[in-house]
Amino acid sequence: MANVAVIGAQWGDEGKGKVVDWLASRADMVVRFQGGHNAGHTLVVGDRTFKLSLLPAGVVRGTLSIIGNGVVIDPWALLKEIGIVGEQGVKITPDVLRIAENAALILPVHQRVDRAREEARGARKIGTTGRGIGPAYEDKVARRAIRVCDLAHPEVLDAKLDELLLHHNALLRGLGAEPFAKAEILDPLLEVAPRILPFAEAVWERLDAARRGGKRILFEGAQGIMLDVDHGTYPFVTSSNCVAGMAAVGSGVGPSAVGTVLGICKAYTTRVGSGPFPTELTDAIGERIGDRGREFGTVTGRRRRCGWFDAVMVRQAIKVGGITGIALTKLDVLDGLAELRVCTGYMLDGQELHRLPASPSLQARVSPIYETMPGWSETTSGARTWAALPAAAIKYVRRIEELIECPVTLLSTSPERDDTIMVRDPFAD
Repeated sequence: MANVAVIGAQWGDEGKGKVVDWLASRADMVVRFQGGHNAGHTLVVGDRTFKLSLLPAGVVRGTLSIIGNGVVIDPWALLKEIGIVGEQGVKITPDVLRIAENAALILPVHQRVDRAREEARGARKIGTTGRGIGPAYEDKVARRAIRVCDLAHPEVLDAKLDELLLHHNALLRGLGAEPFAKAEILDPLLEVAPRILPFAEAVWERLDAARRGGKRILFEGAQGIMLDVDHGTYPFVTSSNCVAGMAAVGSGVGPSAVGTVLGICKAYTTRVGSGPFPTELTDAIGERIGDRGREFGTVTGRRRRCGWFDAVMVRQAIKVGGITGIALTKLDVLDGLAELRVCTGYMLDGQELHRLPASPSLQARVSPIYETMPGWSETTSGARTWAALPAAAIKYVRRIEELIECPVTLLSTSPERDDTIMVRDPFAD
């Protein structure tokens, strides 16, 4: 049986939480491998709705869940999230959750730097969540990060904070923001350490043993490939890699262990924050899609920009992301529209393109080439078989498969976990 990696095939917010939750019941463990608490997954379980940011989606079902080394962790945000889901009846203990000892931490100084830089950018802001994700990844690459394992050694924390604050306080002063005293960070870290360390371990050893023992591993990604720091719409991207290859790097397993790669995308397109969006709709149809799809960010609460399905972008994400099958979500949001449009190419300076160019200036200038298809008046909400779908909806899905050059293996028709049509079992590939 194959392991499965779940990644976003658009700009994030594709409905990965529901899909991971649906797959987690068939997995032995779930591993979150990149991002931070800037990502949000919403899970609907019966009459309860869980909003997760750092916790892998498997915790809701009691599946062993792992936060990998590719994730940057705000320890206070993690403990707050553990407390919130605990109040909803899900107790998080070290038997359920494990954290990579070599994962980097997000500190209060990272958040202050993040917000100060965005404010300084003014109209050119990137649209970060202000949660310190980018600065934390920068420290990791610059080899000055505080890691989970450092929490067990106060003398190490003390020395490493000197170097870290030497850099960040100079930056904060330059931006006109208040610098940090070391005690403002060291004391809270020493206080939180006993609550975090019981979850910490060398998770790569656990994953290696699971792989050799034939266990099913579900790798859970955050954001989406078009927010990937290398392959996305740079600089309007996140600070980590969102492609399938990161599942191996960010959890401590070899590439051969990743297995099937399931890309999640909506039956239309959304984006939060700044950056290019060729198929964006600023009319009543875009407003309708946003309202019906409840398109508000799980973490930020910001309203998402909405547009038609962009087959060019998704096909590109499939190629660079290593995706072998697509889970198409929110088909029911399109119910009742008389006609639908799908972007099949771009026009740029009189030439037709079938890829999104890397240059931000060119991305901003492309215009979509649309193919128009009939919509359907019947409802698809709650459908669990192909036979329950209108013929026009099936035709729409099949045309998307042709354009993105990848099969739809799962089809989601509502936020409810069981309102899912499985075309092919991802774990069986």
